[in-house]
Amino acid sequence: MKFELDGLPIIFPYDYIYPEQYSYMRDLKKALDGKGHCLLEMPSGTGKTVTLLSLIVAYQQHYGEHRKLIYCSRTVPEIEKALAELQNLMAYRKSHGESVEKFLGIGLTSRKNLCVHPEVSKVKGINAVDINCKKLTASFVRDQAKHAGEGTVELCSFFETLENAEDEIPSGVYTLENLKDFGKTNTYCPYFLARRLLPMANVIIYSYHYLLDPKVAELVSKELSKDSIVIFDEAHNIDNVCTESLSIDIFRPTLDASSLSDIKETNSEKLQSEYTRLVEGLRDVQQSRETDELMANPALPDDILKEAVPGNIRRAEHFVAFLRRFIEYLKTRMRVLHVVAESPISFLQHVKEVTFIEKKPLKFCAERLSSLIRSLELPDLPDLISLQRVANFATLVSTYQKGFILILEPFENDVDSIPNPVLHLTCLDATFAIKPVFDKFSSVIITSGTLSPLELYPTLLGFKPIVVESYQMSLTRNCFLPLLMNITQVITRGSDQVAVSSKFEVRNDLAVVRNYGNMLLEFSKIVPDGLVAFFPSYRYMESIVTAWNELGMLQDLLKFKLIFIETPDASETSLALENYRLACDNGRGAVLLSVARGKVSEGVDFDHNYGRAVILFGIPYQYTESRILKARLEYLRDNFKIRENDFLTFDAMRHGAQCVGRVLRGKTDYGLMLFADKRFARADKRSKLPKWINAGVTEAAINLSTDMAVTMAKKFLKSMAQPFEHSQLGISLWDTAMVVEANAKDVKKRSSIIEINGGSVGNQLNGMDMVEDDEMDES
Repeated sequence: MKFELDGLPIIFPYDYIYPEQYSYMRDLKKALDGKGHCLLEMPSGTGKTVTLLSLIVAYQQHYGEHRKLIYCSRTVPEIEKALAELQNLMAYRKSHGESVEKFLGIGLTSRKNLCVHPEVSKVKGINAVDINCKKLTASFVRDQAKHAGEGTVELCSFFETLENAEDEIPSGVYTLENLKDFGKTNTYCPYFLARRLLPMANVIIYSYHYLLDPKVAELVSKELSKDSIVIFDEAHNIDNVCTESLSIDIFRPTLDASSLSDIKETNSEKLQSEYTRLVEGLRDVQQSRETDELMANPALPDDILKEAVPGNIRRAEHFVAFLRRFIEYLKTRMRVLHVVAESPISFLQHVKEVTFIEKKPLKFCAERLSSLIRSLELPDLPDLISLQRVANFATLVSTYQKGFILILEPFENDVDSIPNPVLHLTCLDATFAIKPVFDKFSSVIITSGTLSPLELYPTLLGFKPIVVESYQMSLTRNCFLPLLMNITQVITRGSDQVAVSSKFEVRNDLAVVRNYGNMLLEFSKIVPDGLVAFFPSYRYMESIVTAWNELGMLQDLLKFKLIFIETPDASETSLALENYRLACDNGRGAVLLSVARGKVSEGVDFDHNYGRAVILFGIPYQYTESRILKARLEYLRDNFKIRENDFLTFDAMRHGAQCVGRVLRGKTDYGLMLFADKRFARADKRSKLPKWINAGVTEAAINLSTDMAVTMAKKFLKSMAQPFEHSQLGISLWDTAMVVEANAKDVKKRSSIIEINGGSVGNQLNGMDMVEDDEMDES
């Protein structure tokens, strides 16, 4: 499809465009034209990715601007999906006569995902691929090989052939697998090749952490130009990602591993050379930083970056002694048996009183350790990760006086009697991590299918968007049915006639547990293929499933569907997902018991037969007794005037919407959204769900008992099972413009039902439902 949007020619790789897609493009263009930031909520399954890619690529090509697109997503599957969409878009543009010869689109992920070395790629263990890769690619290893002679020191052949490799790669869009195939064929390392291609690429797709995590951003993203367009997709949880990127937990095993015993200052020549460089004030490093417009490491403010490393830690032996003293201090602090919460100022004052360590040298610990590791050529140091963690902790705690808190918890939880101390350095302010991004880049777009409620994001992230919008979903059939559950009437015992809720006071009540179990059982009887259930936490899911097992409910459930459970272990969860999909494919059907905020709720799609219903057991509030959460709530109240209840509800509703949104991944898909908590019936809670979900909630779907909900669900599933023409889902550009821009009240506005063929408009309205004027005005 070809059309114009405010003079910008758009090529869209599908025969149909939805009203919300057109509105989305229009607002994106407004943000790009104004070189400002925006906040956009696009309904799930409406082609958000292809819409923004179509608009931005058209913008790049038409205006001839070298505005690089930096597309940030959360998981590797989402990165692959975005790259595949971009690949399809560019193939479609080429088929319509557009020049794509100089266009380059690439994705970047970790060494583990891109390594093609026959031995290193198969190494198991945390960071094992990274460590083994550095053993073969470190600059000093290659220097040793050069002096020792060919074949004496093992090197990575894929890395050694990278000279001028960026000039040899053909234009095009490379998925992660395409990049690996290209690397294998041409003996190039895909990971380092992608790093070299970043300045040349038109579109870069990678993880949030390449921009928000200062340790990674300094290596990867600091050279990206300021006129780049940044997109944070699936960004409903972006404030938490920001705070986590600047938070560090120190455990006792971390300190025990940071023994510094492997650091032996034996190479006096190299250490003297390092010392001379430090005495000169690191002039070369300063110059590069002063010319760098993006402060890639927000852990160190600009005034600190321009200083030289303090004299008392310039010599290696002095720094090692300094770091050892600080580690011993942390070990001593962890011996307490009561909870301690204090500010960085209080912590630093105590450090000074006990160890005479000043704040200033602590600020340079991370940088000084990195310099020492490079000088001593220790890429395979076993304690390296633990040492770097302690050094990063020292740098952060001594840099920020506000927006951070230290919490020392001697036990893993309040009921344990065996000490397992952890020292949390927690960032409470999301603006620290994302402010450099807003300051540097001209347009930052924050988008997701479940951003509602929208009003808190500008405050939490500290920016002023020029566009804030939530779009409705245009439908020719109601392909999703939200049902707000209250009580169950399947069983007749009076004690079970209680409102269901995950509220702390009643969540473990036997009647509530039994009602939840019967609710799941009744829907497993009528829902075909896959059914996904979400709980507020792992602990609550464990208690409920244990109770169901004791009541014999799981045995009854297994008569209808297999049961799979998400766990905190990533490999176990991946295996459960694989078998769940297999059970859905072979017709046996399955139930997947999952957790809000877990892996399954963040980026796993349950399209078509993999998810015909989602049950949300309760509102997924955070554990309010968490000391970290309490500290953040207090900080938000004092500094941003955000009340505790407002933030908790905001956080719970966005995660709840994210869970139920997993069931609908396109307009040809359909599914049930079951909100199993009496509190969802309240208008103040319901209003905080996304517009497109609220639009499907009718008065008849509120305060339902299980038998009433089952009756409605049966009717819905029967109607959805009827044959449906996919061509009924399109809408012509002409009608879209009428709906979105003209606001012509006298035109009977319609849902998406017109197909474009070769520029002619074919009317296919016969027999289709009409949409009221006020509903279309909303979209």
